[in-house]
Amino acid sequence: MYPILPAFYLSTLFVFLEQHLLLICIAIPIVAAVFLIFYTPSASTSTTAENTFMKVVALEASVVVFLASLYIWFNFNNASTHFQYVDQLAWIPSYNLTFTLGLDGISLFFVLLTTLLIPICLLTGWDSVKIRVREYLIAFLITESILITVFSILDLFLFYVFFESLLIPMFLIIGIWGARERKIHAAYQFFLYTLFGSVFMLLGIIYIYITTGSTSVETLLSLTFHPLTQIVLWLSFFASFAVKVPMVPVHIWLPEAHVEAPTAGSVLLAGILLKLGTYGFLRFSIPMFPYASSYFIPFVFLLSVLAIIYTSLITLRQIDLKKIIAYASVGHMNFVTLGSFSLNVQGIEGSILVMLSHGFVSSALFLCVGVLYDRYHTRLVKYYRGLTLTMPLFAIVFLFFSLANMSTPGTGSFIGEFLILLGALQVNTWATVLASTGIILGAAYSIWLYNRTAFGSITPYIHKFSDLTLKELAVFILLVFLTLLLGLYPDVFADPLHTSVSTLICQ
Repeated sequence: MYPILPAFYLSTLFVFLEQHLLLICIAIPIVAAVFLIFYTPSASTSTTAENTFMKVVALEASVVVFLASLYIWFNFNNASTHFQYVDQLAWIPSYNLTFTLGLDGISLFFVLLTTLLIPICLLTGWDSVKIRVREYLIAFLITESILITVFSILDLFLFYVFFESLLIPMFLIIGIWGARERKIHAAYQFFLYTLFGSVFMLLGIIYIYITTGSTSVETLLSLTFHPLTQIVLWLSFFASFAVKVPMVPVHIWLPEAHVEAPTAGSVLLAGILLKLGTYGFLRFSIPMFPYASSYFIPFVFLLSVLAIIYTSLITLRQIDLKKIIAYASVGHMNFVTLGSFSLNVQGIEGSILVMLSHGFVSSALFLCVGVLYDRYHTRLVKYYRGLTLTMPLFAIVFLFFSLANMSTPGTGSFIGEFLILLGALQVNTWATVLASTGIILGAAYSIWLYNRTAFGSITPYIHKFSDLTLKELAVFILLVFLTLLLGLYPDVFADPLHTSVSTLICQ
């Protein structure tokens, strides 16, 4: 009898952990952040040893969360039409407000993308961050916890709370650990742009709560709003999500924020935060306001096509490496809005695959810029020539992700953009044709950028010959693998999407 008891307790513990796995993923970064806040080293511990210990603690916590998210993916039921790993905590029962978590096939991959990129962000700043290391690590851990909550919360009001809470750590990351003298200006610009747009969404949420008495996503999805009400509410949500995408003309904050942010901050912005707006469209705007979403298809298509062409042309004129990738990101994310508002399975699945691919590729390109900046302390293109001679490993990696950025067949971007164009073609032929020019322009600026930096005679500025380190190479190999996996075997990512996207279209 005695040997059975430990096995019983272990199985009970395992069931408990599995039932609350999402909540645990949210809690682990917070626990690690609290530990770092109160961590006090002994007097004999050197500053370097103290910083290294804190970095290890933060990295281990983020890796544990990533492994837990992988477990969720491997045990995810692709055929289920309901939210999975649901966890519910009473928050303010008297006002019918409940902290409810859950995942479907759409939100699953955004959580995975978050848990993958946060450890990469921590590794990126391992050697480059010299000041306020403790606060830097805490900011990224808190950001991870908030992001997982945003992508899994099933209450509209709490979504808004956590959606806006992200402004605080990102404001600090840009403003404190930014690279140049305009970092404070960039931080305020990022904060004010995104906060102003979200005020309208808050007003919409208040109206929904007053009229329905609930902010539960599952409850709201079962309701049907009057067409005129849908149009007004859709516009209020659009004002918030369009800034986050960002769509033209509210895209000005993004290049400035990217240029001033540290490399890890740029990875976080491009890899995850730009997905918040498009995720909001898929989670709330399209299923809750189907009439308004159909009504505004021409409007969204017009803004998306303008953004794709305009930002691609602007990219060709940039001389700063980060601005080139930042403007390219705007073009790619407007491809996503084009696919999302095609309102068919091909377009929506393609938009999600593009978001995943963009998370891998754009993050890798910003890491490439970070590699150059750490060695030569400039991001101006004119200072870099002949990198194939001085940094051959880096040149190979940069070539791969430049090809992926222009949607070369075999990469995830190609699969996603092909599906987006296929979905958009069923809605508007001319918009699809015009949007496809963005692929040609994308190839133009990607090839031109690589040609200017990789080939030619070595500039006098390049006086060091330091190729990729093992740590940098390991991160790039992981991102190369994921990009190829998405491009060559997309079913791994597409299978969990089918049921959730089909349910979304039918609502």
